[in-house]
Amino acid sequence: MARPRIVIVGAGFAGFETARTLSRLSRGAADIVIINPTDYFLYLPLLPEVATGILEPRRVSVSLAAALPGVRVILGEADGFDFSARTVAYRDPDGGKGSVSYHRLVIAAGSVNKLLPVPGVTEYAHGFRGIPEALFLRDHITRQIEMADTADNPAEQEARSTFVVVGAGYTGTEVAAQGVLFTEALTRRRPGLRGRPRWLLIDTADRVLPSLDPRLGRAADEVLRRRGVEVLLGSSVREATPEGVHLSDGDFVPTRSLIWCVGVRPDPLVADLGLQTKQGRLVVDEFLNVPARPDVYACGDAAAVPDLTRPGEITGMTAQHATRQGKTVAHNIAASYGRGRRRAYEHHDLGFVVDLGGLDSAANPLGVPLNGLPAKVVTRGYHLLSMPGNRVRVAADWLLDAVLPRQGVQLGLVPATAVPLDSAFPQGLPDTGVTREKARS
Repeated sequence: MARPRIVIVGAGFAGFETARTLSRLSRGAADIVIINPTDYFLYLPLLPEVATGILEPRRVSVSLAAALPGVRVILGEADGFDFSARTVAYRDPDGGKGSVSYHRLVIAAGSVNKLLPVPGVTEYAHGFRGIPEALFLRDHITRQIEMADTADNPAEQEARSTFVVVGAGYTGTEVAAQGVLFTEALTRRRPGLRGRPRWLLIDTADRVLPSLDPRLGRAADEVLRRRGVEVLLGSSVREATPEGVHLSDGDFVPTRSLIWCVGVRPDPLVADLGLQTKQGRLVVDEFLNVPARPDVYACGDAAAVPDLTRPGEITGMTAQHATRQGKTVAHNIAASYGRGRRRAYEHHDLGFVVDLGGLDSAANPLGVPLNGLPAKVVTRGYHLLSMPGNRVRVAADWLLDAVLPRQGVQLGLVPATAVPLDSAFPQGLPDTGVTREKARS
């Protein structure tokens, strides 16, 4: 009998954990294949530290080949599924096409930037979902401060030293909290700048971190306001222009920096599969199986997984759920070959951590609210334990940042045109005009 081939689409938290667990369970008895546009697993929670000069980008990029021995990595973007023939088509970085057959398929395509119908946003805002966007933002912030320092016009100086973050969720809060410290470091030796850089955090919700424990939101809100961040709740962007943004309350904020962190949506690939969806995510049962497709599984942000701890709801789009769902999928696939028995996915949140830069964090491990230095210790410890690699390098960068000034220079590696907000592939292949094929039943 031929070795079973298990194909995993996506190497985010869900796909990576699926491959890692399957590799351990199969012990070489299965051919495990990952299709992913990059050769690394991205540890997203530390991306704000890349954007603000604390960590180098390779620290949060874990090599798939090194972390997943025995797993075959195909560089490419999945763009066609034939569920009857059990094949997945893909396009490689050079535009070439290929396909791979499977016995079991795991769709873990993840998510992309969430868009809202706001005029001008796709033209003048930038998202925050991948290393290219983080590198662009680091250069962009540095450039705006440098240009503000040499601007003769006070209005231009004010606009260039004003930064607007939309979305007070996990990502937006961390970007604003760490961004204000970064710009303060950049301006420390620039006496020509009038006043400190201005940061605004905007959200339609009535509190910071609306989806997390209110105690985390209060702690984060306090830190933000103490650092001078203007937290505008119950507000939104009505229009973005080259000169600034119009807010829903009628105010106009002159700025050259609009950072879009309003959330995520499932990868557009999901909509083209011809399978049942819920809230844009693939419908699966409690065993993470796609209905009527016993050989197809889905997990992570791309899947509408029933939340057995909250009947009638689906699990949130968090790394915590994605990682544990990947592990459950792996065990259920092994069970389909007679090794063990399949299990329903059920997980209670263990708490969340929010790194606010400096010595500040907010955390609630096992429901215990923490802030300040104790939360910082818990937050960094959690990240080091959760990362599948590069721990020593990350810890070394943290130590160097504590004792040395940050390097405020532009590298110019990622132009603005390379990271458009409306890109369907924030970490993947550039848009070459090739669209994904409709899946065939």
